[in-house]
Amino acid sequence: MNLRRLGLWLSFFWPLALAAITHAHAATTVGQSAPAFALPDTSGKTVSLGDFKGKTVVLEWVNPGCPFVQKHYKSANLPGTQKAAVDRGVVWLAINSTAPGTSDHLSPESMAAWMVKHQAAATATLMDGDGRVGRAYGAKTTPHMYIIDPRGILVYAGAIDSKPTAKIDDIKTATNYVNQALGEVLAGKPVGTPLTQAYGCTVKYAAG
Repeated sequence: MNLRRLGLWLSFFWPLALAAITHAHAATTVGQSAPAFALPDTSGKTVSLGDFKGKTVVLEWVNPGCPFVQKHYKSANLPGTQKAAVDRGVVWLAINSTAPGTSDHLSPESMAAWMVKHQAAATATLMDGDGRVGRAYGAKTTPHMYIIDPRGILVYAGAIDSKPTAKIDDIKTATNYVNQALGEVLAGKPVGTPLTQAYGCTVKYAAG
């Protein structure tokens, strides 16, 4: 390849490669400070991560159209996990990053009604239609779970539990990673399993 052709190749492909590298490394990782954000909840009120400074916070990526999400809500596993956490002073933020125009997208009103129907106990349900917050955290699936400790450090990222299936019967024999990690955080201990492989449906992000 001569220098002119090399220059043309670099001028075309290098910005694309750089963008891909930047995107790949944009998501936060366990042990880092959790990215700040502010999102509207299903009633339109802005909720900020900074509102809960000094609190343990759980982030749950949710999409009611996903069979894996349905597994954990229809069985009451996620609502029960939410309630147990909130009863212990934990803040639980469910985040919907499903893009408008996709088949699974719900309006804020429909999202709120679905959560009520399933007796969810989340502190708030937030709408992330442009996917900015989901991408900042590297959320890949629904559900995808994150725990932020009172210092604002991400201490857990991954699956809700150890059985990556859509079968409700598997819940009773699964290890609930979120309950396990929350117990350690609330006891002032390091999280023994800080990173697991999230499973579920791919988050349907907006293009771009």
